[in-house]
Amino acid sequence: MDLQLSGKTAFISGSSRGIGYAVAKALAAEGVDVVLNGRDPVRLAERVDALRREVPGVSVTGVPADFTLAEDVDRLCDRIPDVDILINNVGLFELKQFGEISDEDWRRYFEVNVLGGVRLARRLLPAMLDRGWGRIVFVSSESGVNIPADMIHYGTSKTAMLSVGNGLAKLTKGTAVTVNSVLGGPTYSDGVADTVRTIAAAQSLPEEQMKAAIIGANQTSLLGRFIEPGEIANAVTFLASPAASAINGAAVRVDGGVLTTLL
Repeated sequence: MDLQLSGKTAFISGSSRGIGYAVAKALAAEGVDVVLNGRDPVRLAERVDALRREVPGVSVTGVPADFTLAEDVDRLCDRIPDVDILINNVGLFELKQFGEISDEDWRRYFEVNVLGGVRLARRLLPAMLDRGWGRIVFVSSESGVNIPADMIHYGTSKTAMLSVGNGLAKLTKGTAVTVNSVLGGPTYSDGVADTVRTIAAAQSLPEEQMKAAIIGANQTSLLGRFIEPGEIANAVTFLASPAASAINGAAVRVDGGVLTTLL
């Protein structure tokens, strides 16, 4: 299928690794000029160079920003063009017991996972509406529906992200602008892989054994394995395309069958 994306421009937050980088690569492969983002300027420059080599023929640039700092996001918005596609992917996650989650933790998670996308949409959505075409995709999580007991702050922030996306979609009525969310399931992103390796090392187990044990404990997964970042990226790329013109205000499940509730 021709996704009709050639010549479009996209900004992907949190795209120097993991799901964000996979989304940037998938969009670039469809002919989209992409702007990457990460906190570390050195790593970001390396990823920009890597993507230029992997997908020649499109523009690949990068703008560093720390989404825990509102002023950094403001500077970021001043440096990126009016894009056709905004992918709100940046996010924090960690395992933490509820009683150990401080007020500062709660504020930090909402600052990045929720307000990061809010600030970008506030700056970029008006131009999309003026042009009459645009795409915003929030990379949320099944944890926003089925809140994990050991990541309540993370799950709650992902619930809020879904609400923001749904509300913004209502502002696009009568245009060819759409706002959707993707509910990813357990994905073996770089961040998850780092966590698995840490747990495996603490228990003196091989990474693959720990990886299999973790996903095996998820009794509702129909996929029976971790999702690959590229599989999330495929869904995001479709939603970002003209081929998904009739999908708006949706929360699309790419969860491997983990969720047992109907949305």
